[in-house]
Amino acid sequence: MSKSTKRNISTTGDITFSDLKVTSPSDYAAGLTAIKSTIAHLNKEAGLYKALSTLNTMNQKEGFDCPGCAWPDPDTPSKLGEYCENGAKAIAEETSPKRADASFFEKYSVETLSRWSDFAIGKSGRLTEPMILKPNSVHYEPISWANAYELIAKQLHQLNSPDEAVFYTSGRSSNEAAFLYGLFVRAFGTNNMPDCSNMCHESSGVALGETLGIGKGSVTLDDLYDAEVVMVIGQNPGTNHPRMLSALEKCKKNGGKIITINPLEEAGLVRFKNPQKVSGIMGSGTVLTDVFLQVKINQDVALLKLMMKRLLAKERNGEGVFDHDFIAKKTSGYQDLIASLDQQSEQVLLKQCGVASAKIDEAVDLLAKRKRIIICWAMGLTQHKNGVDNIKECVNLLLLKGSLGKKGSGTCPVRGHSNVQGDRSVGIMHHVSKPLNASLKKVFGFDAPDKEGLDTVHCIKAMYEGSAKVFIALGGNFVSAASDTNYTAEALQNCDLTVSIATKLNRGHLITGKTALILPTLGRTEMDEVKGKKRFVTVENSMGKVHQSAGGRTPVSTFLQSEPSIVAEMANAYFDGKHTIDWLTLGEDYELIREKIAAVYQGYEDYSKRSKGSGFYLPNNVRVGDFSKLPGGRAQFSVCPVPNYDLKEDEYVLMTIRSHDQFNTTIYDMNDRYRGIHGERRIVFMNPEEMKAKGISEKQVVDLTSNYGDVLRRAEQFKVIPYQIPKGNLAAYFPETNVLVPIDEFAEKSNTPISKSVVVKIDAKH
Repeated sequence: MSKSTKRNISTTGDITFSDLKVTSPSDYAAGLTAIKSTIAHLNKEAGLYKALSTLNTMNQKEGFDCPGCAWPDPDTPSKLGEYCENGAKAIAEETSPKRADASFFEKYSVETLSRWSDFAIGKSGRLTEPMILKPNSVHYEPISWANAYELIAKQLHQLNSPDEAVFYTSGRSSNEAAFLYGLFVRAFGTNNMPDCSNMCHESSGVALGETLGIGKGSVTLDDLYDAEVVMVIGQNPGTNHPRMLSALEKCKKNGGKIITINPLEEAGLVRFKNPQKVSGIMGSGTVLTDVFLQVKINQDVALLKLMMKRLLAKERNGEGVFDHDFIAKKTSGYQDLIASLDQQSEQVLLKQCGVASAKIDEAVDLLAKRKRIIICWAMGLTQHKNGVDNIKECVNLLLLKGSLGKKGSGTCPVRGHSNVQGDRSVGIMHHVSKPLNASLKKVFGFDAPDKEGLDTVHCIKAMYEGSAKVFIALGGNFVSAASDTNYTAEALQNCDLTVSIATKLNRGHLITGKTALILPTLGRTEMDEVKGKKRFVTVENSMGKVHQSAGGRTPVSTFLQSEPSIVAEMANAYFDGKHTIDWLTLGEDYELIREKIAAVYQGYEDYSKRSKGSGFYLPNNVRVGDFSKLPGGRAQFSVCPVPNYDLKEDEYVLMTIRSHDQFNTTIYDMNDRYRGIHGERRIVFMNPEEMKAKGISEKQVVDLTSNYGDVLRRAEQFKVIPYQIPKGNLAAYFPETNVLVPIDEFAEKSNTPISKSVVVKIDAKH
């Protein structure tokens, strides 16, 4: 058990094994099994009637947006329910009758709670009133809202510089809350606004911005239906974005083909049994993947280069593979890319990627004959040292085919949290934007700071080194989401004050600064009402559409405040009512917030009205084939090096993954049904032939270690499970293995942690 040097806090919880049951991995996703699992979970957590009545309005036009993933809703959502198994589990937790109230915290100290598993902590129930953890105390106790805001203001005023404060944002917050939060932080005087994008899709944003001129994907949901080929790379939609499977099913029904590239063959991309169709419940479902390429971890660049070399060979053979008209009119760098491909050895690339040559030919044949191509990806591409290059190589392929700015074509980074893209669109970023600063000056009358702020990795380092002393989090479970768990825990405990705005308890509320505040907020399902007037918020989905979200349930406590109200009260307390902005009025009037967003940013005109119904799309230059903001007014080809892991005989490349009963750091249950794991999370998947060669037996208990910069990091007690994963590769769940991810190893340019490619060793001394 890893312990901090402050309060006697565990960063992992006590490690005890349950009865692990291993079955064969599933060969399909969803279907009747998913329905049964969902019903059982809803009944256990919240009561079936209450949960189902709430779910009936989730992702519907007049209802609330799922607090889970950012997958878009169809323009005409199903009346049977536009939600997935994990979305239902999220709602079950939000509507749970359990309460983490004053009596709960009086009974359990933070030291005791920290020894619980993440699963057990998450089942504590909803937070109901503001709580404070005082210095030298191990029990939270109630505090009034007024005193909480006064304490925050006092601590902020005591800082020597605004840059000694860090303001983190989770992707669950609304556009209104995020805009107001960013406004306050800039008015306070810093750009220290790390967010969850820094840990997931920052590599996508950097790569897409540099090559195509916008850090977002270019496709709509309808494009997926019309695509001739969809490539799904480094993504497991069956668990992480299950509603995507319906779109892929429709693509297949329309004649489209699907190429899957991943180190693991995931059930959701093998076969999909649509639970909203009789054929999905009673029948065999739809086979999704046409070609599966089982690439080695982080050898996607090698594979993509090999595919492009073979496409180039067809082009030179007169088969008309590339879109030369598009390349000539819209792109720059084509000849450099071709020259670099000619310099690559096919045999070297083939060995590095680990994929059978004949399988690659199957994928190349599909691509050669088709123009409408979409590439989808998630953290399997972004969380590497070369994460930005991974995305750029995907863009190279699309540019060669002219598969941008056309129906059924484009880029599709699949965001992992419901409004992480919206947060960034309305100003949550640590970078300096001169146009934004000028717009804020014009609309609000203050000068925003022009010094670059801290991203997630560097804010952790600043807290660890003592140069950042206050940490405020708008949602999220920071300590479990970030890399290098023990280092991050130490960093947070060095702070004078940590503040968490949250709906339910997580480990981040137990590993805190000298003083800690928990500020409970409304959940997505709950009615947001002030002075008898119901309010709605807005969010942006993974494809750039903005729409409203309005909960209808009675809040679990009368002490809850909305996120915009909490941010406004913090700002008002800090400025003591002496500022050019009327914070309290903004916190009360969401319509006014939306008017201000529209005044600051382009694309939000007539915001409130257009957000109703199915919502509206924000401007996207790639969709209309406009690359005028890029050098020469052209999309950019890139020449990317191939990553090379010079592994020793006893070293492996580990990727951290989610289980099926998990969303981000939230653990819904202890199973991973699709991969055949039941009742345990401390497991590591390993190639069975390598297990035999190394003398490791099934379910043998081992430790995993990583050594970067001569710092030995250890994740203790994992059971080894044989699985069809490439040799030299391992996979294990996060947050349990985040302790192995070094704080100083992150993607070039994006600074995203290398959570999907950590070099580790297996210590089998147990």
